[in-house]
Amino acid sequence: MASRKEGAGPNAVPSSSATGAAGKGKGKGGSGDSAVKQVQIDGLVVLKIIKHYQEEGQGTEVVQGVLLGLVVEDRLEITNCFPFPQHTEDDADFDEVQYQMEMMRSLRHVNIDHLHVGWYQSTYYGSFVTRALLDSQFSYQHAIEESVVLIYDPIKTAQGSLSLKAYRLTPKLMEVCKEKDFSPEALKKANITFEHMFEEVPIVIKNSHLINVLMWELEKKSAVADKHELLSLASSNHLGKNLQLLMDRVDEMSQDIVKYNTYMRNTSKQQQQKHQYQQRRQQENMQRQSRGEPPLPEEDLSKLFKPPQPPARMDSLLIAGQINTYCQNIKEFTAQNLGKLFMAQALQEYNN
Repeated sequence: MASRKEGAGPNAVPSSSATGAAGKGKGKGGSGDSAVKQVQIDGLVVLKIIKHYQEEGQGTEVVQGVLLGLVVEDRLEITNCFPFPQHTEDDADFDEVQYQMEMMRSLRHVNIDHLHVGWYQSTYYGSFVTRALLDSQFSYQHAIEESVVLIYDPIKTAQGSLSLKAYRLTPKLMEVCKEKDFSPEALKKANITFEHMFEEVPIVIKNSHLINVLMWELEKKSAVADKHELLSLASSNHLGKNLQLLMDRVDEMSQDIVKYNTYMRNTSKQQQQKHQYQQRRQQENMQRQSRGEPPLPEEDLSKLFKPPQPPARMDSLLIAGQINTYCQNIKEFTAQNLGKLFMAQALQEYNN
C-alpha cells in the first residue's frame, strides 16, 4: 500500500512484457485518434480504491495503485487492481517495477486478469493537474497505448456522489512530450492549450448478475440510512477551500506571466542591441573602404549575443489546467447549493 505526497507520481514504468500482453486484446484504433472510447470498471475495483484511501490516505497524502484488465475493441475493461506498497525514502533497495511484475505474475497463476492497463490516484480537492502526473501518464501511455489514469476524489465522494474520472493524454500532447520541447514556439506550433492536454474518457461501472442480486438482498435487509445531511444548506469549508486553492494557482500564474514578460523584454532589448551593432559595423566598413582598407571580418552574432533562455511554458499550461479544474468544481458545487436554496425557499413559502 502506498501513501505519497500530493503531486508525486509513481516511479514504476510499465515493462515490455506488460505492453505486449495488453496489446493482445486491442481492437481497431488509429494513431491519430484515441485508442479508448470508454472505460468499464468492475464495482469491486471501485470498492478497492475507496478502501485503499480510507486505510492509507489522510490530508494531502495521496494513494496510488495499478489497474489491471483488458482491451475489447475500443473499450477498456478494468477488472482488478492492487495498491502500490508503502515505503519510505530509507527503503533504497525497494524496486517498484519488480514488485509490480511479481504481483501480476501471482495473479496470473490464480487465473485473474493480470494485464497492465493504467494506474489510479486519489486527489485532494481536485489538485491533480501536475507535472508529476503528466510525466507518469506519458510513461504509461507511451509503453501501453490504452493506459488511463483514474482520479478518485474522496472529499467530493463524501458529499454524496462518487467522484471517479478517467483521463488520458491527447495525441497532440503525446507528440510534444516525445520531442521534449516545451518552448513557447513548439507549443504554439503544436496548437497546445490547457484544454488540449487531457481528455476525459467516459466511465461505466458494471457488476455481475450475482453481485446485483446480493446488493438487492442487502438493500432489503439494511435499515433506511439517514440521508438528511445531503440536504444541508451549509456550504461547510468545501467552497472556501476551493477558492483558496484557486487563488494560490492564480498567484502562480501571475508569477509565470511576469517571467514571460521579462523574457520578452530581454529578447526585444537584445534585438535592438544586435541591430545597433550591425549598423556600427556597417559604418566602420564604409569608412575603411573609403580609406582603401579591407573590411572587418564577419563575426558570428549568435556568439556575441546569446539569446535569453525562454521559460518553460508547460508549467503555465498545467497551472491553467488546474485553475480550470478548480473552476469546474466550484461551478458544480455552487449549482448544487443554489438548487437546495431554491428548494428551501419554495418549501418555506409553501409552509407560510
